[in-house]
Amino acid sequence: MIHYTCDCCQRRLDAQNDLRYVVKMEVYASLDPLEEAMDDDRDHLQELQDILERLDDAENPQIGDDVYQQLRFDLCSDCRRRFLRSPLGHRGSKHLNFSEN
Repeated sequence: MIHYTCDCCQRRLDAQNDLRYVVKMEVYASLDPLEEAMDDDRDHLQELQDILERLDDAENPQIGDDVYQQLRFDLCSDCRRRFLRSPLGHRGSKHLNFSEN
């Protein structure tokens, strides 16, 4: 039998009584074209494919994580609620209204 644990609070999730939520994330490098290079006739998709193929062939496994990562987390109901309120983990900071001097 497969056992699940909340990846946030480490609470064991009972498959029969607890709802389990799955969060999937993709983190990837943004490859924005340079402004002066936008007018040329290069095949940017082919260049990107070549870069990705070279990364697959690279000996250093860390290079791939710098360009692309796919993450998956299991959450309990309480941690799901907290995650949806603040997906980036920011604490609820007080908003200060300063006068315009």
